[in-house]
Amino acid sequence: MRKQKNKFYFLFSFLLLSIFSATAQSSDTAMVLNQTGFLSIVRQYHPVMRQATIGVERARANLLESRGAFDPTIGADYSTKTFEGKGYYTYFNPEIVVPTWYGIDLKAGTEKIEGSRVTSEATLGESSYIGVKVSLHQLLFDKRRAAVQQAKSMVSLSKAEQELILNDLLFDAIAAYWHWVRSYEVYRIVQDALEVSKERFRFVRIEYEQGSKPAIDTTEALTQLQSFELLEQSARLDWQNAGLMLSNYLWLPNQKAMDWNENILPAANQLNEAYPGIPALNNLLDDAGTSHPKLRSLDFKIDILETERRLKMQSFLPKFSVSGNALNRGFAFANPTDRVLLENNHKLGVDLAVPLFMRQARGAFRQAKLKIEETSLQQDLTMLEISNKIKSYYNEVYNLQNQINTFEEAYKNYSRLYQGEVTRFANGESTLFVMNARQNKLLEVAQKLVELKAKWRKSYAALLWASARLD
Repeated sequence: MRKQKNKFYFLFSFLLLSIFSATAQSSDTAMVLNQTGFLSIVRQYHPVMRQATIGVERARANLLESRGAFDPTIGADYSTKTFEGKGYYTYFNPEIVVPTWYGIDLKAGTEKIEGSRVTSEATLGESSYIGVKVSLHQLLFDKRRAAVQQAKSMVSLSKAEQELILNDLLFDAIAAYWHWVRSYEVYRIVQDALEVSKERFRFVRIEYEQGSKPAIDTTEALTQLQSFELLEQSARLDWQNAGLMLSNYLWLPNQKAMDWNENILPAANQLNEAYPGIPALNNLLDDAGTSHPKLRSLDFKIDILETERRLKMQSFLPKFSVSGNALNRGFAFANPTDRVLLENNHKLGVDLAVPLFMRQARGAFRQAKLKIEETSLQQDLTMLEISNKIKSYYNEVYNLQNQINTFEEAYKNYSRLYQGEVTRFANGESTLFVMNARQNKLLEVAQKLVELKAKWRKSYAALLWASARLD
């Protein structure tokens, strides 16, 4: 009888100890999902990725729109008046205007004016002209060039923001993935422990019926079984809810969400895989200081504000414009460099305006400078926050690694204690209550070990996220 008991408890101990290294069971209908495959789905199909791409495309469209200010334009004015049988006038003026980058507008056109009642300064008949308009206060800079430069900076800013969105999305996805893996591994541990507890209860009841065990042992075994049933229900609920959270990142190529079910399982033994190498802290800090997309986005914002400040600087200059046309009779354009033409056939115009107090210019310029100062302060604060996040997660990763090492040793020791208690119980030197207590503690340590390993993976991802290395 003692030999049979020893055989049973040896088998029972082996089954219990094996659950803490159990892997996901294979199934013909199971979909195994590892981190690499999961992140590939996120990158390719998640709608946030498309939204980030749209932001860059919208900035490029804005750049195209701003460049439209330098498009040549063709137009024509036509008007005529006839009253009581008299032709007052007919006026027709087709014209082409070519804006240039430096604030100089070139133009050419023809005029045809007929009628008995036209203004005295109008040139009757057919004429043509080649002209230029120069705004001297805009030669250095103007709104059109400012709009193009700001639009270029917006494209770069949108790309940096796209990197930020990708970085945040991948971190959230990784955190959800490892929470799902942890929940599944805990569920598997408790589920297997429940199966062993059922077998133990069945064996103890048989022993009681045969008179080898007291009735109180059946009660002890039953309460242990019931507590494991409650743990199994709670662990399964946690795994199911974690799966639902994971499904937020599972999308199909047709932009439809994938419904999660219990046939989607994590790849086996991921938590026990070798840990990736941790970059040196100084390298992380240096790279973040030079290439972090959040800091680069603030650089581009400062570029945009600097362009605005430069434009506001132009407001201090007098508004002075000069325009001139070289005229010719008929529709054939004359040579605009002809000296005789310039002396006799020309049209000139000058516009000058000078604000006396410059209050609008001074106020706008001051606001532009303050915006730059405000953004620079924000950039300094952001750099400090990024550095502290990197240092914090760096410390956390190493601390968790030490905790894992400690708990792995603790798990081995608790396993030895439990194994020894099983042997003592088989020899009649211990009680079912003590053996159950050893088992509960072993189960607790095994769950904690799984949680720490999953937390280390999330903290490592957080370290890469803080330094913007998730891609």
